[in-house]
Amino acid sequence: MPSPRFLKPQRAATPMAFVRAIVQGYARYGVDPGAALRAAQITPRELWRPEARVTAAQFEALNEHAMQELDDEALGWFSRRLPWGSHGMLCRASITAPDLGVAIKRWCRHHRLLVDDIALGLEVEGDVASVWIEERRPLGSFREFCLVSSLRFLHGFASWAIDSRLWLQEAHFPFDAPPHADAYGLMFSGRIHFGATQAGFRFDARYLALPLLRDEAALRTMLRRALPLTVLQYRRDRLLGQRVREALRTHGAQASTAEGLAALLHISSRTLHRQLLAEGLSLQGLKDEVRQQQAIELLQRTARPVKQVALAVGFRNEKSFSRAFREWTGQSPGAFRAAAAQQNPQG
Repeated sequence: MPSPRFLKPQRAATPMAFVRAIVQGYARYGVDPGAALRAAQITPRELWRPEARVTAAQFEALNEHAMQELDDEALGWFSRRLPWGSHGMLCRASITAPDLGVAIKRWCRHHRLLVDDIALGLEVEGDVASVWIEERRPLGSFREFCLVSSLRFLHGFASWAIDSRLWLQEAHFPFDAPPHADAYGLMFSGRIHFGATQAGFRFDARYLALPLLRDEAALRTMLRRALPLTVLQYRRDRLLGQRVREALRTHGAQASTAEGLAALLHISSRTLHRQLLAEGLSLQGLKDEVRQQQAIELLQRTARPVKQVALAVGFRNEKSFSRAFREWTGQSPGAFRAAAAQQNPQG
């Protein structure tokens, strides 16, 4: 357990409401939370200030102490304990999966062996994957902290296993927006919806095909900490290049600038350029790639004049488009269209 003197200064963003939920777990078991609060450097006065926040390091120290002292990694949420090491077991049951989709399914299946109160599930519809929580018993005053933490554990494991940020399109919660609703944007990417029918999140289904990059040795290292799955943020996104291509294809003018594209992807323009560079990509290169694909499709499948094709794919005039197209394919747009028509006379 980290000693208080090693808690480094950080931004305090975790709602004190989550700390009070842990204290409530202590009350359920009739145990004094004093030692856990001292380990996290949280005073009783701070505990009851509605607007107070704690840092990630404080929250991790508190959780590590509480989970071991209460021997319950669920901290009182459920009708039976989750003994210390339960989430490590879930990780080990999933880490040998061939891809993320199988790993998430294993996590959900084994979680149901441990807990009756809620059930986790994975659904895929088209290009969107969804993780949802079915509440099988009333969770009472533990509800918010339980649902948020259960989703963050699974999301954190998924991001860690593929060594990539698993970017969420949406996160849904079946309760009204709490006073600390602003903290949800720090915990979950994408749009946040309160008042939903179920707790869950949605993401690009292509993540499910990514192979797991972690092994047993990496798992042992990760599990030396209490909450690495919830407090560790992954900046690298292994699907960022694909997401940029999709945004460029579908959002047109809104994605024409780095700032507009970054806003669509819920990241900063600086992060956008940095992550693309890490993947060996550039924004201009992706723009050219998408323009080329769109131009080829229009030349092959339509009879639109070359000038209209040029404007449709973002060029100001036919001359600059023809010059770029020749660099891409070695042919002028007209010659390319004529050759395509000869190869597919029925088209």
